[in-house]
Amino acid sequence: DPESRIAEVASMAPGSWAATPQGRAGVDGQWIDRFGDRSLSSLADEAMSNNFSLQVVAERVRRAEASARLAGAGARPQVSGGLRGSRQEQRFVGLPFGGSSTSESYGASVDVNWEIDLWGKIRAGRSAALGELQASGYDLHAARISLGAQIAKAWFALGEANEQIEIAKKALRIREDTETAVRDRFGRALDGEGGTASQVRLAQTDVATAKANVALWEGEREHALRQLELLVGRYPEGRNLSVKGLPGLPRRPPAGLPSELLLRRPDILAAERRLAASGRRVDEARLAKYPSFSLSGSLGTTTESLDRVLDSSFGVWSFGAGLVQPILTGGRLTEQQRIQESDERAALGDLQQTVLTAFGEVEQALVAEAYLARRTKALEDAIKLALEAAKSAEQDYVDGSGDFLTRLLAESRTIEVAGQLVGMKRIQLNNRVNLHLALGGSFSTKRK
Repeated sequence: DPESRIAEVASMAPGSWAATPQGRAGVDGQWIDRFGDRSLSSLADEAMSNNFSLQVVAERVRRAEASARLAGAGARPQVSGGLRGSRQEQRFVGLPFGGSSTSESYGASVDVNWEIDLWGKIRAGRSAALGELQASGYDLHAARISLGAQIAKAWFALGEANEQIEIAKKALRIREDTETAVRDRFGRALDGEGGTASQVRLAQTDVATAKANVALWEGEREHALRQLELLVGRYPEGRNLSVKGLPGLPRRPPAGLPSELLLRRPDILAAERRLAASGRRVDEARLAKYPSFSLSGSLGTTTESLDRVLDSSFGVWSFGAGLVQPILTGGRLTEQQRIQESDERAALGDLQQTVLTAFGEVEQALVAEAYLARRTKALEDAIKLALEAAKSAEQDYVDGSGDFLTRLLAESRTIEVAGQLVGMKRIQLNNRVNLHLALGGSFSTKRK
């Protein structure tokens, strides 16, 4: 394996996160299960087996495995066997030697060629291929985690749509009741109490808007259903996967230390392996300027008769050694080394950017946790007050001190805030998924 080069970016890690003083180590490997929904966990399992994009990444890992084995083949002796035969006729012109002569030659041989890796050029190439294989493995790991996150977010979108549909239908009923009340007042021509034609039109507008909102969320639900089916590898026919709402928000995972992230996030590990591999490619290009030493040998037979081609009595053998030193290559070897050195510098920059992006994602998710919690608490307070206002308006209406429109307006306000709260809860859940991803949290697909 190529030597680790993670130390080259270790200085980028701060001592602690800016967004939280928490430094308790550990990463949640069962974060999908933490949402407490077996259907979600089952969908994640199905996606790991059936998602076609994930299968493509897995095939790239298999290809990298074959490339690594191929890179090591040059360090082993190469053996080949063969049969050969020829027939030759020679003609003579003129006297007294006019005529022709025919000869045949047959042979069989086993040939061996071995390039001795005296300077380590072949080993450097093999080491680079192993590093690239390891990077592909981390890419697959990252793809699995990303797919799990997409499944979770699509599931949350479905859950929000289910809840918003119920809220929108309740709002529609309130708008229809409001329209009926306004029409009744307008029919009795109680203009002094506000029963005007303009109020009827406004009430009708509210009903139409409420119907559009129901259709909006029904459309969002259908989109979420099909998105889930695509992610798990099913045909997107929009089956009713679930009518559940949003799950509760689980406890926040431990953030650990920033330095731990360098050894945990698969995208960082993949970038580090590519940097290590590119360094070995530089070594390979540099060592290509050194002389190469090879041994060759052959054992076989040669005869003028085909039926004696396998007769050891006509055996021949040969053994040789060769030394080749590149002298004039038109600058090819030098430029190849410069190319590999440029690739190594680019790989280092890619690792540095990946590390910085990873730290930024953790900080953003941690900060969002706090602000989203405050927003959710404010909406919960608002819906509590709206419910109290609606209850008071209903009591006033029963007592005769309030009117029906005030009661419906209070109920409508409650519905509006409830819709905002559902949307905020989904944002919190999505951010929790982002936090797990940012911290490098994996998940197991093995269910007990």
